[in-house]
Amino acid sequence: MSYHFTKTVPTSFDETIDKVTAALKEKGFGVLTTIDVKATLKEKLDAEWRPYTILGACNPRFAHQALQIEDKIGTMLPCNVIVQQTDAGVEVSAIDPLASMQAVDSPGLEQVASQVQGLLKEVIAEL
Repeated sequence: MSYHFTKTVPTSFDETIDKVTAALKEKGFGVLTTIDVKATLKEKLDAEWRPYTILGACNPRFAHQALQIEDKIGTMLPCNVIVQQTDAGVEVSAIDPLASMQAVDSPGLEQVASQVQGLLKEVIAEL
């Protein structure tokens, strides 16, 4: 089982971030964090890196359900979605919550993770 869903899109890097953010919003997610990895690596290490942004996406309804089942699940939230520039174009990848939740032996989490997985797959497919 792969730990992510990935798609290369025909849009620019900045346009893709806007499209991903809008697509997530349509599925009930908000973007809680935006990490510009390229800028961070430059600032902290003076290292060059391609455009690479991590969006920390959260669907409050499903996060609440998961927290009620397992209060330590916050260590695995939010669901990260990355947008990166590659030689093949702009690539979008989302975490597979089912894959990450396999590490947690807690009844009921699989159902929540499965629902979130379906939404994230739709976001990636619709880009």
